[in-house]
Amino acid sequence: MSTPEDCLFCKIIAGEIPSTKLYEDDRVLAFRDVHPQAPLHALIVPKRHVATLDDFDADDAALVGHLLLAAKKLAAEQGLPGYRVSMNVQRAGGQVIFHVHLHVLGGRPLKAELG
Repeated sequence: MSTPEDCLFCKIIAGEIPSTKLYEDDRVLAFRDVHPQAPLHALIVPKRHVATLDDFDADDAALVGHLLLAAKKLAAEQGLPGYRVSMNVQRAGGQVIFHVHLHVLGGRPLKAELG
C-alpha cells in the first residue's frame, strides 16, 4: 500500500507530476489516463489520500457520492452520450495504484461486461 509521500496520484494532485487535467474542484481531481482504453479514459481521484474503497467509512459518504457526481459532471462536460464508471478494489480486484480512483470511459460504444 502506498502512503501520501510515495503515492503517484498524490504527486499528480500536488503538481509534482504533470497530468492532463479534465476537471477539478476542492475535493477531487480528474485527469486523462496515460494508458487509455477508450477515446476518453479519465481517472477521478479524491484529493485526500485514501488507499482503497475498503478504507472509507460512513463518515466518508459525502466524498464517495461526490466522486460519482464528479464523474457525471465530467461526462456531461465531455459531451458523452453514455459512459462507464468503474473502480478496482484491492490487488485481487485489479487495483494497481493504491489511491482510490474512478475510471470514466466513453467516446465510443462500450460493450457490456458480464461476469
